[in-house]
Amino acid sequence: MASKGFTPPADKLQPPVAPAAVPAVRAAMRAVAWREFAQDTAAWDVLAANAAEPNPFFEAWYAQPSLEAFDAEGDVKILSFEQEGRLLGLMPIARQSRYYGMPIPNIGNWLHANAFLGTPLVARGSEVAFWQALLRWMDANAGAALFLHLRAIPLDGPLYAALRGVLECESRAWQCVHREERALLASAQDPQAYWEASLSGKKRKELRRQLRRLSEEGEVLFERQEDDAGLDQWLDEFLALEKAGWKGTEGSALACAADTERLFRESLAGAAARGKLERLTMRFDGKPIAMLATFLCQPGAFSYKTAFDEDFSRFSPGVLLQEENLRMLERKDIAWTDSCASADHPMIDHIWRERRAVGRFSIAIGGTARRFAFRQLSRVEQGHDPEGGA
Repeated sequence: MASKGFTPPADKLQPPVAPAAVPAVRAAMRAVAWREFAQDTAAWDVLAANAAEPNPFFEAWYAQPSLEAFDAEGDVKILSFEQEGRLLGLMPIARQSRYYGMPIPNIGNWLHANAFLGTPLVARGSEVAFWQALLRWMDANAGAALFLHLRAIPLDGPLYAALRGVLECESRAWQCVHREERALLASAQDPQAYWEASLSGKKRKELRRQLRRLSEEGEVLFERQEDDAGLDQWLDEFLALEKAGWKGTEGSALACAADTERLFRESLAGAAARGKLERLTMRFDGKPIAMLATFLCQPGAFSYKTAFDEDFSRFSPGVLLQEENLRMLERKDIAWTDSCASADHPMIDHIWRERRAVGRFSIAIGGTARRFAFRQLSRVEQGHDPEGGA
């Protein structure tokens, strides 16, 4: 629902891109059944490699097992943007009969509980043309939907800047109905300096003491892997570790349901095959006590899933693993890492000091009557427009 949320500083928020400043691209937007679209993963991979903004959750190796797991009926479509046989953009879309508990039909980007970003994959240079074509398609194919609803869109990238420019140029009503900020790792500091700036001297001293005590009881090793060597065993260990903790007790661990376990196994295997997976493990006498899976999608990275052994909680293995994870700052090919965590996360927010603003948007589509209804709904829902448009 509506929330003022967080407004990024001016130097973090790109200005709208005026459509007139970008050359027109003659291209076609079409909705394709995802099983049909998935037959050409090569083009999908090429698009991901040349995308204006990375989004692992819409790449083929993650989106396909997601759709297999959560859309058995094939209701989700892939909105495909193409020019002369070249794939320039895509976004999974779904029609919804409800809007945050209310019986208001809408259409928007398709996400699920384990997909943490809704940015479409769009080739660099085609951002404005993509949004123009998408909005034209939505106008012509609105069906029962009252509006377009986009979730989990970063507010600091070229795609949001292009979207704002198109909306302003078309004088199209819209609302940013929710904003939040989540932890981001992006700094020119080296890992040690960053660690010292993030935690108090007292806290760092306590963590050193915990690591020393643990090392006195057995061998402590950190492992970092980017290939697929031993991947099946690592997946087994991660799933068992997560299920043994509170998530297993509550029934939310990945291994508690066949579809989420299958998604985890297949997506990590797909990422590893493309060189896009980093596995970080803290072992005690050979046993994993903290584990982290990170997707590498240059120039960014995405912390996907982490787990730790709660029997070792007195040693803070999850925090010690995050200290080791700060080595991500040393990579020349990674400029930032998205935590994919909820806002105000109790652990990572105290270590990673930067923030990434992410928003949800509702946008008018269709003809005059539909757009009038959208404006009325916007006034009832929010009462004002914090970011523009309606």
